[in-house]
Amino acid sequence: MSDPLYITFLWHMHQPFYKEPERGEYLLPWTYLHAVKDYYDMAAIVDETPGARVVFNLVPSLLEQLADYAAGTAVDPFLMRGEMAPADMTEKDRLFILDNFFSANRQRMIEPYPRYLELLFMAGNGDAGKQSERIKNFRDQDILDLQVWFFLSWTGEAARRRHPGLKDLLDKGKNFSADDKALLFAKQREIVEGIIPLYRRLHAEGKAELALSPYFHPILPLLCDMNMARTAMPRINLPLTRFRHPEDARSQVLSGIAYFENVFGIKPSGIWPSEGAVSDEALAIIAECGLKWAASDEGILANTTSGGLGAGREALYQPYSFVSGGNELRLFFRDHALSDLIGFTYSQWDHLRAVDDFIGRLNDIRAHAPGSRVVPVILDGENAWEYYENNGHDFLKLLYSRIAEAPGLELATFSDLLTTVPARQELHHLHPGSWINANYGVWIGHPEENLAWDMIERTREAAIRQSPQVAALLAGGEKAGEVGETALEVCKLLYAAEGSDWFWWYGDDHFSPHSDRFDLLFRSNLMNVYRLLKLNVPVELFEPIKKESPAGFVREPADLITPIINGLVTDYFEWLAAGLYNLTRQYSAMHAAESLLQSFFYGFDRKAFFFRIDGAMALDKSLLPGDSLNLHLILGMEYCLAMALESEEGELKVKDEAGWKGSGHNCRWKIAKVCEAQVPLAAINPEPGGKLFAYVTLLRGDHEIGRWPTDAPMMLKYAGPELELETWLI
Repeated sequence: MSDPLYITFLWHMHQPFYKEPERGEYLLPWTYLHAVKDYYDMAAIVDETPGARVVFNLVPSLLEQLADYAAGTAVDPFLMRGEMAPADMTEKDRLFILDNFFSANRQRMIEPYPRYLELLFMAGNGDAGKQSERIKNFRDQDILDLQVWFFLSWTGEAARRRHPGLKDLLDKGKNFSADDKALLFAKQREIVEGIIPLYRRLHAEGKAELALSPYFHPILPLLCDMNMARTAMPRINLPLTRFRHPEDARSQVLSGIAYFENVFGIKPSGIWPSEGAVSDEALAIIAECGLKWAASDEGILANTTSGGLGAGREALYQPYSFVSGGNELRLFFRDHALSDLIGFTYSQWDHLRAVDDFIGRLNDIRAHAPGSRVVPVILDGENAWEYYENNGHDFLKLLYSRIAEAPGLELATFSDLLTTVPARQELHHLHPGSWINANYGVWIGHPEENLAWDMIERTREAAIRQSPQVAALLAGGEKAGEVGETALEVCKLLYAAEGSDWFWWYGDDHFSPHSDRFDLLFRSNLMNVYRLLKLNVPVELFEPIKKESPAGFVREPADLITPIINGLVTDYFEWLAAGLYNLTRQYSAMHAAESLLQSFFYGFDRKAFFFRIDGAMALDKSLLPGDSLNLHLILGMEYCLAMALESEEGELKVKDEAGWKGSGHNCRWKIAKVCEAQVPLAAINPEPGGKLFAYVTLLRGDHEIGRWPTDAPMMLKYAGPELELETWLI
């Protein structure tokens, strides 16, 4: 009988530390919302599925926040306003509700619920400018219904099934009472209180292995020596001051282990280094701290071994051994494609088809990659599910069940494999990089990121000069019980500032409508170091690091344009004055590895809007017959132009409460090397000096297989025909 192919799912559970250090207030609610929607659901699905066996990787700073919410001590403005009686609200409170309580995936979390969708239309259909105008239309009952629907839609499917009172609220749908809302929050408190005990029980029952990341989720190799970034990116611009503090990396790992043991009563065996970021020095520290296994991405292995992954990628599906200073660490490398299919693709498929596809791919590996022993599937454990029907419940239950029942396939944890599957090869050196592009480019190299690193280094040096106790703690020379609370808090703030999340949102790699909050949280950690040590806060820390331009924004239109709609760039000047977004910079908290589309141009003349979409290769070569490239425009109402290879003209659709219907306006397009489209101004009636929003989707059959941007639409400015009087080109 041949050896089974082991499948290991590692679900990485992580949120940045949202607690503002001076006031102790949570600036963003995502830890709480993902707790009631994902952290509970992910464990509950494993609990209720026979044969399920996974690894949950829990970041200690996340566990600290969950404990705060479970204890009822978290100060969260979203929760406070959610629980507030509408009659007691000021206009500012009501505007906060309208601005924030539609922060949910529209397809999966708003549109399935008629009352929630009705409230969205009442608020201006996502147009922030209209919410302040329409607030007067919201009665107390409307506000109350919106409070309930926001938190109810963020409640997981498994949680709803285990708490019947939540199902009753779904069935009621509208005209909620104060008692209904009280019931909702009471049930959510039970859910949050049950999360850590549920994970603890799953570990005790052998259904899940619990692993961790460094305490505040820093990029360990950059803490050890930021110059390591040059290995994969020789031309990278590094910060002015060299950050080299392996002692911080060691403290982040050791403090994470200590907190983990305190919460779960066990010492973890394994670690997902933040963002899968590894280097020889970082792995040596992990091994010295007593951990037995670590994981990273296939790109690291491909760049480490002389033969790459092999013709059948068989080198990927084996464990490896990293040896340093007499310590051994078992290494596993994630299958990038399989992980990304779950993270980015299957959400738009029927769950039966998605599971069939995944099982088929596993069987292909077993058949065509000789000697394969383990397939590591490693991805974010919370952000993907809002894109799935029923929060991924049906997909995950079926996936676990089918693998558990399949001949030759077996679910296992990484610790299971330490004794079951021998290491393929002993490694003494690894290519330094992360799960994104096998480098650290997301977290260093951009002027914003480099400035943040310089700020940490300067703050750290100031703290060491001011406080011998802080200096001793940072050097690892004193234990926590031997120093005062101030020194401990200063070190904690410095470590919090080293977290990867602030750097994720700096630069132009990713976009978030809340990037200003991430920026403020980063700087607040450093400001509070100075305050605790009775030092003057440097002026630079009061100035935002994050620039206001969204990710991917390149330029606004500079003049009127009238391009030829032929799917070709006819000449250099045709689109030179157009506005431009770089679509490869348009990613959300999840990071897609490749992008079919690259650029989005837009402009206008006196009669029409013009759009151009460029791909990584010629679109008529990369799109398939039957594909639909959809241009969505939002201006009060949402419009959609569905463009196919096989046609060159069609009606612009408009969406109202009944669904999509014809607008009465025809548009032209051509998909060849690029896609060019023309939309009559009369179809959408933009006002000069105003703005509209746009995004692009790709449909293959009934399934959406791509969306650009993945998060918030692009903002397009419409200056009107007077633009040619105000600007000119030379």
